[in-house]
Amino acid sequence: MKFAGCLALVLALAMGAAPACAADPTEWENIEDLPAALLDKFLRYVAYDTMSDPDSSSSPSTAGQMEFAKILAKECEAIGLAEVEVSEYGVVTATLPGNINGEVPVLAFVVHMDTSPDASGVNIVPRVHENYDGKDIVLDGGTVLSTEEFPALLNYVGQTVITAGGGTLLGSDDKSGVAIVLTAMEYLILNPTIPHGTVRIAITPDEEIGRGTEHLDVAAFGADFGYTVDGGALGELEYENFNAAAATLEITGRSIHPGTAKGIMKNSVLIAAELAAAFPAEETPAATEGYEGFYHLDRVEGMVEKTVMHIIIRCFDREEFEARKGFVSDLAAQFNEKYGEGTVKATITDQYYNMKEKIDPAIIEYAKAAFEAAGVTPVIVPIRGGTDGAMLSYKGLPCPNLFTGGYNFHGPYEFNVLESMEKAARVVINLCIK
Repeated sequence: MKFAGCLALVLALAMGAAPACAADPTEWENIEDLPAALLDKFLRYVAYDTMSDPDSSSSPSTAGQMEFAKILAKECEAIGLAEVEVSEYGVVTATLPGNINGEVPVLAFVVHMDTSPDASGVNIVPRVHENYDGKDIVLDGGTVLSTEEFPALLNYVGQTVITAGGGTLLGSDDKSGVAIVLTAMEYLILNPTIPHGTVRIAITPDEEIGRGTEHLDVAAFGADFGYTVDGGALGELEYENFNAAAATLEITGRSIHPGTAKGIMKNSVLIAAELAAAFPAEETPAATEGYEGFYHLDRVEGMVEKTVMHIIIRCFDREEFEARKGFVSDLAAQFNEKYGEGTVKATITDQYYNMKEKIDPAIIEYAKAAFEAAGVTPVIVPIRGGTDGAMLSYKGLPCPNLFTGGYNFHGPYEFNVLESMEKAARVVINLCIK
């Protein structure tokens, strides 16, 4: 990769120097209109229903996403981006052409337009709490953002906190990312004296259901490296994520009238309960944090004759990942020995892998310098989940994850902080400067 010169420049900015080839840092650090532009975009974007649907086979999975993709494409054109396209699958791509001479890497920013199906994204009514007073935030329908339950709120006293109205999620995951990236691109277009290389933008559908990168052709996209803007609290910089697999355990029983069932009935529901109890109780999501992996019993459906268990497997270390998958396979074999061959059928499917294996450390150093130039202390944390960046990294586009400022995604307690979003936009701008 050819980004050593870019790294040196941003490092110089972080240390207070102004290289001759760069715009005066004050020209882009004092962006008086940036918060208002960000807030305008964000509030408009969350009004669109773009929930993804895991039960849909179409791409995108919902019509609302295609509608929003077309709206975003028009907005990209309106702010001056070039090569704006909407694919038949709802992927929006655009280009900020470079304005400098010489060969520099093509940078990418990837965000997603869909919201999680875990909570309603219909008729979202955002609320803007200016100069937040540090008290509990009471929303409609009995939803209360309590400072006792969510003490992170107290970090933002005096700032502008944005919530949903109650009963829906906010949609900050990841419409804040969309607003951050497009606002940053708009600022660079409005300030053509700021030197930057070519930047590619991708806005994908269906990230929340694991299909965000299915229809993004990395080779045709033409970027050397990039960043997803889909993280959480101020300062988060993530380049490690779970290795992930889905395990389905199909349990076949034998249904007999309970009055004459002795010695004959084989109750698949009870076998499922026994299977669930065989997993380590201390290795569940509620009992783990940091770099600790887990097994998560996500869903159980069944009756006496047939029960299906849906389990997800997560951990950061590849060797441990293989061992965890082996544990599930061995458990199925043990139950088949106990209850008869064919009682338990285990199907295990890999979903994504830890992007750390594909990330050049220089990309992280480059991001750290951009954070510091924006007055943000990088907080290196592992992603206890996955992002489009994990998929893209294994497709040939190394893609760590940047913060958006949001908290409590996928539910009615979600909130974001305008000042954190502004910092994220400044980081994006810094990354573009050459």
